[in-house]
Amino acid sequence: MSQRERKLLDKQGKFLQVIQSGRTKEDVGWIPGRILLSDKRLVLAGNQGKRTIPVSSIDDLGDRYDVNQAIARVSTYTAIQYDGNNVLLLTSSKEPEEIEEAVFRAVLDHKMILSRHPAVEGGVLKDTDWHRAQVKIDHNEESVAIAQTDGTFAEIELDDIGTLSTAEQLVLEENRPVIKVEHSTDDGTSVETHLSGTERRCRFLEALFREGEERSEVSVDLSYREEKVLMALHSGVSPFEIPDFVGMEIDEVEEVYERLIDIEALEEVRKRREVEMTARGRKIAGGAMDDE
Repeated sequence: MSQRERKLLDKQGKFLQVIQSGRTKEDVGWIPGRILLSDKRLVLAGNQGKRTIPVSSIDDLGDRYDVNQAIARVSTYTAIQYDGNNVLLLTSSKEPEEIEEAVFRAVLDHKMILSRHPAVEGGVLKDTDWHRAQVKIDHNEESVAIAQTDGTFAEIELDDIGTLSTAEQLVLEENRPVIKVEHSTDDGTSVETHLSGTERRCRFLEALFREGEERSEVSVDLSYREEKVLMALHSGVSPFEIPDFVGMEIDEVEEVYERLIDIEALEEVRKRREVEMTARGRKIAGGAMDDE
């Protein structure tokens, strides 16, 4: 491995090729061996020899491919699509999720994209420009840092993603895929960061953000009082001003806070009731506003 190559993963595991040149292989079995991944290449070394796959040829992460019982019995594996119509499955008995995390870092870490931050702040559209930016993924896949060339910095915690959408729009005079991700700043302000770039990088970024978005998925029925409080907080009203703003007694607001904390829509910052919204809370509030 050259000095310019960063090793991201080196562990014992097992692997197999389930689709080759577009054809599904149903009679395959797991091959034990060493899995090595750098920012340049994936190397699989087993008793049948060694093979190398450039990271640049990895197109996507796939779903499950349980074409036989040997594969179906493995609860967690990573499916890697490469060169258009080939699929490899990789797994490890110890922390199998590390493989997928390493693939995200191999494809995205230290790569350049385009960014607008904040594109929306506190629900207000901002007149910010697109800038080149570098992506940095936290080692444990907890957050994604976006460092723009104008000095602006955004940190998107994956468990703090409220809403996520994609579109194709004009970016720097070209039609490009755009990812719009809502999250919060250190002071609790809801912001949107817009990201763009090549289709491949956007595809992997969206997949990474989708994992974060799923952590805050919620299906819950709110009372009218709970909706009022949550929407007020979402619009930027201070927790201490909520009783006057929504026309409720302090004790009533305290009861609502307790309920919203129980469903993880709010988290308590300190006693005597300072709270801030979680990703789930922002998602619920956004849905309630849409229903107005």
